Amino acid sequence: MTTVLAPAGEAPGTARTRRPARGGRRRSPSGARWWVVLALLSPFVVGFAVFVLYPVAATLYYSLTDFQAGSYRPVQFVGLRNYRALFTQSDTFWVAVRNTLWMVVVMVPLRTGWAMLTAWVIIRVKRGRAVYRTLFFLPSMVPVVAAALSFIVLLNPVGPLNRLLGWVGVDGPGWFSDPAWSKPSLVLMALWASGNVMVIFSAAMLDVPRELYEAAELDGAGALQKFRSVTLPAISPVVFFALLTGMIYTFQYFTEAFVASSSANATSSSNDLIGYPAGSLLFYSTELYRQGFGYFKTGYASAMAWLLFLVIFAATVVFIRVSRRFVHHAGGGR
Repeated sequence: MTTVLAPAGEAPGTARTRRPARGGRRRSPSGARWWVVLALLSPFVVGFAVFVLYPVAATLYYSLTDFQAGSYRPVQFVGLRNYRALFTQSDTFWVAVRNTLWMVVVMVPLRTGWAMLTAWVIIRVKRGRAVYRTLFFLPSMVPVVAAALSFIVLLNPVGPLNRLLGWVGVDGPGWFSDPAWSKPSLVLMALWASGNVMVIFSAAMLDVPRELYEAAELDGAGALQKFRSVTLPAISPVVFFALLTGMIYTFQYFTEAFVASSSANATSSSNDLIGYPAGSLLFYSTELYRQGFGYFKTGYASAMAWLLFLVIFAATVVFIRVSRRFVHHAGGGR
């Protein structure tokens, strides 16, 4: 035992003994707090491990095997055979790649440019700006499936739009039933639902300092010159964000194409529905879905998924490096 001095208020000369804690050491309060932190984080950690890490690891393993969902035969390790088959044994794979690249090259810049243009026009409106902004934003809140079905009805060969064109003497196209017009129809749908990007551009444009516009006006700059010399450099980080997220989204383009091709075709075979008409709406994600859930080629579909991840990752890295040439930051750097 340890002898300690008596505290104030006790008779001098008296002493008090202090017994050591059981186990020889006291539990640290910080240790107890760590248990609380771990307990609070455990639902997220468990959910992330079960619903993210495990599926990612499983698809990587499946991509190296001949696994087929619903089959009872033993799974065999085949190495990179599924990846080689993508490039050498599948014609539909290259059709899906071409259609997806077309959408990335055409739809992403058009959607970004249209959202930027509508934002620029709306912020120049003196009265009713909030009303117009709301009207342009509302379509982006419509569920994707509902929007796709609405456009299928609107762009039906005998639908309202073609009837309106017929009244002015114009023969309307087949839209979703015509291979030449099916992808432009999806682009038109994307422009209609670009209100969320428009709101971001609108906020960025309103944040540009007024002094920059006044200086440009003193130099005799017009509206277009001010947009090119002042607005565009100031909102270049937002342009970069819109293009990058649009590219990532379009590489995974699925719902609109799946609904459009399935609803526009009356073929009884569900696998033939995907990509109608004539494969013009067959995109990478829809082909992946057909191989994995239509033909149950799980190993092949897993290889497609990992290849898509690598392409998106590489394209993102390249785009970030290229963006340093045209993205201007608030501090004046790039």
